[in-house]
Amino acid sequence: MNEFLRNLSATHQVAALFLIVFGLLVIVSTVAFLLTFRERRNPVHDEIWQRELKHFRGLLGTTWFMVVVFWISWALGETVATLLFALISFFALREFITLSPTRRGDHRSLILAFFVVLPIQFWLVEAAHFNLFTVFIPVYVFLAIPVVSALADDPSHFLERTAKLQWGIMVCVYGMSHVPALLLLTFPGYEGKSAFLVFFLVAVVQTCMLVQHLVSRRKAMPVEGEAPSVPPSGWLGPVRYWLFMQEPFAPHVSRSFNWTSWALGMAIAGVVGGLLSFITPFRFWQAFLMALIACVSGSMGHLVMKALKRDRGIPNWGRRSVGVTGANGLLDRVDALCFAAPVFFHAVRWYFDV
Repeated sequence: MNEFLRNLSATHQVAALFLIVFGLLVIVSTVAFLLTFRERRNPVHDEIWQRELKHFRGLLGTTWFMVVVFWISWALGETVATLLFALISFFALREFITLSPTRRGDHRSLILAFFVVLPIQFWLVEAAHFNLFTVFIPVYVFLAIPVVSALADDPSHFLERTAKLQWGIMVCVYGMSHVPALLLLTFPGYEGKSAFLVFFLVAVVQTCMLVQHLVSRRKAMPVEGEAPSVPPSGWLGPVRYWLFMQEPFAPHVSRSFNWTSWALGMAIAGVVGGLLSFITPFRFWQAFLMALIACVSGSMGHLVMKALKRDRGIPNWGRRSVGVTGANGLLDRVDALCFAAPVFFHAVRWYFDV
């Protein structure tokens, strides 16, 4: 089987990879759907079970969204892929700005961000002007936005308003633009296979986030008569306590983030990255390290975006929160990727000198 895949052309190899991934997702989705018909006997435990199953199906839906987006971007070519990610970036920035208060003096800066900065950034990606697109927003836009805002003659909360818009552009436009940029990287002996790099990035980041969420939400049931803070009895008690009953590290930002779930997510995602080394230009240990780099930036970025949501007083970016942004929580699906993509992109370019 391995020899058969190696003999395929680059295009057929990528197609085979997506076929395998879609097949696995169909199987998992079917099993998750059938579990919804499970007979309910214990009201308390069944309620917990249904809540966890609903959460898992939500994570599965996010995975479907990621895979479909990247399959479309690969199938329709690099130009269409860049346009697709530009559209995703547009709606993600719209979500970010919609749930942040703006004033009349911000209108010119918003027009500049949506209809000038975003198109230019993705045009630079499509034209493969890597040296310029990596500094266009951090340097030139960083200086231009406050100038345009100052010309609007509205000094009220000027620093907060300018910082909010610059932050949204950096995350939603700059970060997302590095995903299609991966498709344009070329390596000796790896021509036509850059789509594998995008798949590798999404796979390891999604694995890390999925493991982290599942472990943090899986609460060990305390033994009757024991306090929840006491490790359950038995030789597996300390292990269950260490895995599933750790206190959140930053409870005011995220009730689900603790170092145990984070470490497990990193470790498993690193191993997955190493096992996927055969579809990348990396060796096993290189793929393992690149996966860790992507997952550290992605998971920490996800935590930062949670802090922003708490600051805005909302649980989610989409319609489940206050207000309607028009993209139904798109930023919740891509926030980790927006942080992981630029770090991964520059790590790959630096290591391979491309």
